[in-house]
Parts: sequence; structure tokens; C-alpha cells
Amino acid sequence: MKVVIQRSKHSSVSINKQIYNEITNGLVVFSCFTYDDTIEDINYIVKKIINLRIFDDENGIMNKSIIDTKGSILSISQFTLYADTKKGNRPSYIKALNGDEAINLYDTFNLELNKIVSTVTGVFGADMLINIENDGPITIIIDSKNK
Repeated sequence: MKVVIQRSKHSSVSINKQIYNEITNGLVVFSCFTYDDTIEDINYIVKKIINLRIFDDENGIMNKSIIDTKGSILSISQFTLYADTKKGNRPSYIKALNGDEAINLYDTFNLELNKIVSTVTGVFGADMLINIENDGPITIIIDSKNK
């Protein structure tokens, strides 16, 4: 499982030119699953996300987590995180889990996040427009296979 996390002042996901969900002061999390991902991978990533100390404290030092700031999460599925660009110019997505299996892991991931932090999503497999006001900018990449 791979995620890209961006600290955000305001972000939204639109589908068919209509805002579907949005957050203020939180994290945008792009996630992708591969063939051997399990609930252990999800739990590892959830724990990392909610405990990352990437929000400023009263002294302007990144010392607070999303739990501390009572922020929220916009979670977006993005199979292209497993793009393989080693050969040629057309990425291969063979390492990304197929949609039927990936949606189950994505739903579980969001349920686990939402138990701890208010989490809203896009629509799995939809053509979405994501607007991110990246704060910092702070962007973190986590791969559950690199523990």
C-alpha cells in the first residue's frame, strides 16, 4: 500500500463539475493498493497518518498530529501511485490492484481512518478534479512495504 499525504488549508474533490466533498485544515491522502496488501498494511498506514507530527505548534514547529489539531482527511483513491516507468514512456499499472479488490481495501482504509479522524472521500474509480491548497508545502510518501 502506498499513500501520498499533503497538508492542506482547504481541499475539495469535484465530480461532473460539482463539489462532492471538501475539507478545511487537514490532510489530503492519495492511496493505492497492490496484490499482497492486507489489513496489516492498512493499520500500519493509518497509524502513521494519524500520528505524523507535521502540523505547527504554537512556536511554528511541526510538532502536532492531525489528532492534535482536530483536522480532517480528504481520502482519494489513485491507482497511478503504483505506476512503473522503467520501460518506455507509457507507465505500466500492473502492480496496482484491480478495481474490484482495491475498492474493498480502500473502503476498509477509510473506515479505519474515520474511526479516529473525520474522513471524507471521493468516488472510487470516478474521474475527479482535486483542488488542494497545499500548506507548507508538506508532502509525505509512505509505502507499507518499507517499514
